Amino acid sequence: MLTPLNKINNISFFNTLTNQQKEQIASISVVKKYDKDSILYYESDTSKNLLFLISGLLKIFKLDKFDNEIFLYHIHENSMISELTSIKQNDIYCFSNAEFVEDSEILSINFEKFHELFLSKNILTMELMEILLDKTHQLQCILNRELVFDATAKVAFMINQDLEMFNKLKRQEVSFMLHIQPETLSRVLKKLSRNQIIEIDNSDVSIKDKNALEYSFKGVGL
Repeated sequence: MLTPLNKINNISFFNTLTNQQKEQIASISVVKKYDKDSILYYESDTSKNLLFLISGLLKIFKLDKFDNEIFLYHIHENSMISELTSIKQNDIYCFSNAEFVEDSEILSINFEKFHELFLSKNILTMELMEILLDKTHQLQCILNRELVFDATAKVAFMINQDLEMFNKLKRQEVSFMLHIQPETLSRVLKKLSRNQIIEIDNSDVSIKDKNALEYSFKGVGL
């Protein structure tokens, strides 16, 4: 079984660290395995650990007042899971629910010790800032998808941003994620194909005209 140090070497966030610093990270970390469909955390939970997804796939979602699932986004391997609101507090708050879509592994780092050994010495602070800025942009994209985009813009945006995931999922799952009806998704795909923007071969979508695809959602809230 691989040790935390082996896993740390495979996470790009730690690429700038020396071997000694990576060993320090390993000394305050554990690697955990999760089965598909298991829950990592629920909304309003708190954690003392900074989490990274080593392998697998994680779904982030919220529930409305009727307990209907509202999909937010996926977290892919080699990514930070935790959403930080402060680096001065040891508690990390969870603002949504997280469920594993595939068998997965995570790296769990004691955040208090991580702060003491690294952030307080201005080590990895720029890397952490970049991740937090990316998460802010991701939130803006979610707001556009839910509040601004029409069905065509939603579909075009997902194809442009994550074509591999679009093709991996069943059409019904894509419809659920984008909060549109399956019939609407089918009509949008046919329209994009008819306009020579995408090509559909045995249900797999490929992009033929990337500029036209981006035009389908750019200017609609972006």
